[in-house]
Amino acid sequence: MVLVGCHVSIAGSIDLAVGRALDAGCDTFQIFSRNPRGWRAKDLDPGIADAFRAAVSASGLGPVVDHMPYLPNPASPDAEIAEKSVAALTGELRRCGLLGIPYLVTHLGHHRGAGVEAGQERVIAAINRALADAGESDVMLLLENTAGEKNSVGTTVADLRRILDGVDAEGRVGICFDTCHAFAAGYDLRTAEGVDAALGELDDRIGLSRLRVVHLNDCKGALGSGLDRHEHIGLGFIGEEGFRHILRHPVVRSLPLICETPVDERRDDTGNIAKVRELAGT
Repeated sequence: MVLVGCHVSIAGSIDLAVGRALDAGCDTFQIFSRNPRGWRAKDLDPGIADAFRAAVSASGLGPVVDHMPYLPNPASPDAEIAEKSVAALTGELRRCGLLGIPYLVTHLGHHRGAGVEAGQERVIAAINRALADAGESDVMLLLENTAGEKNSVGTTVADLRRILDGVDAEGRVGICFDTCHAFAAGYDLRTAEGVDAALGELDDRIGLSRLRVVHLNDCKGALGSGLDRHEHIGLGFIGEEGFRHILRHPVVRSLPLICETPVDERRDDTGNIAKVRELAGT
């Protein structure tokens, strides 16, 4: 058995996401807790937060994963953007606490020409401030690997390790591994040997106990392309054989798997979840 789901909409009310996840055939699911395309967020209504918690409990789904909105860039050298990014991260950690969501996934941003090390230092400072400002919590912040696009600061396992090394509350931070991003960054996930090598490096440098969620996405770009464009499971450059190897790795099989795949005439979320179960042999 694998624990697989997708990203679902909160349109109308955040508690409605649970029913959408059930309709899609999810075991686990991911949301944005608010509009992902803006800086400002309305405070959560306590009644709505309680309704979400109750719906999740009644559904049997979990764990639930929250994803940071698009605009924050904790690696930015722009002081205003950096401050707004810390505030957004702090606010999202608090929202997860109110909603009973255990994991918050964040992209690490882009240094905008200031250099990888400078960008990583800004990310470290942003994480430390946000975790301190959010207060004590059971919410774990998950750092997501990037696809190796220009000016990115968290592409390799070594990059993630360097950021973790600077985090004060290290026990509150883990990893979300995105298969599309890893492949685009040069980790060859098409073979069992490649999957073992990628997860082996993660184990050696960080420890697999820190890996808490997998974003399960095929890639529209070739190996090492740096192209962050997700494709349906098995229809991209990783391919069905690659996902058989990924999904039959014992560590991956034990983790929540979130598909962030397209919805189009070829396949919807339900179809991708079914394909994952098929390739996993469940």
